[in-house]
Amino acid sequence: MVSSPHEAMHRIFQEYPTLFSGVAEVLGVGFPPPTTVTVLPNDLTETSPVERRVDTLLRLETENDGPFLLAIEAQGKKDPNKPASWAYYASYLLTKYRLQPMLLVVCQDRATAEWAAQQVSFGPRQWPLLTLRPLVAGPHNMPVITNPAQVRKDLALATLAAITHATHPNAGAILKSVTTVLRDTPQSIANPIIELIAQGLGKHPAAELWRKLVAVDLSFYKSPLSEEIREEGRVKGRAEGRAEGRAEGETRRAAEDVLEVLAVRGIDVPEEARERITGCGDPETLRRWHRRAVTTSTAEEIFEDE
Repeated sequence: MVSSPHEAMHRIFQEYPTLFSGVAEVLGVGFPPPTTVTVLPNDLTETSPVERRVDTLLRLETENDGPFLLAIEAQGKKDPNKPASWAYYASYLLTKYRLQPMLLVVCQDRATAEWAAQQVSFGPRQWPLLTLRPLVAGPHNMPVITNPAQVRKDLALATLAAITHATHPNAGAILKSVTTVLRDTPQSIANPIIELIAQGLGKHPAAELWRKLVAVDLSFYKSPLSEEIREEGRVKGRAEGRAEGRAEGETRRAAEDVLEVLAVRGIDVPEEARERITGCGDPETLRRWHRRAVTTSTAEEIFEDE
């Protein structure tokens, strides 16, 4: 099953297609900013029953180098079958579109990223026929951005960096720098960022931290995530209120039961004993007093050994 981090790591390039140029620059490869970007169908299935889908596929137009295809794969773990699939994607895309293909792999853990970055050759040892060299973005080479000024400089890159650093020790500072910038960012721009980071962090501990930062720092926003957090708070508050109300009601009834048994048996209950019974908030103690009230000769005897 596809995980939410997997979706966020490649879908961000659909939301911000020019992000690739920034990522490539961070990785030390020069790709000029595209002049136009087209999101293409990601289905690479042929007429045979084998289905092959790249996560995201973009056509990028550039002024000097012309158009090229960018396939983006979000990789969550090592998979020995993937290099062959990626080589297939490249050759298929070249055949179908007659444009040079480029592959970017995005990872959240260093071991997977370093594995994905390895050059893989296909063919006999004496004469390799194909060589696969994907460009890889992950926690090993994405910047750790904790300065709001850097976030403001490239919000899309900062978003991807936050997702790839989901398990970084400074995840809190990274996420805080993003919410600091989002405070004065138009809601139409901030909302996709909020949702992408929430999706990208998945079930990592940083996800809960992000939810809290959104709830506090961005409480004035009405993004789906912030509304969800606020609704969870309201539901939790109502549930806790109901639970407290039920507990108080049960305790009150237990105290009344003790007094009723004493009254039915004709035992006088001094004011001090009555206050002690009605003021008790422990259901177990009240149950014990109730049992004693059935046999005791005075109200004070129910408190013996307490």
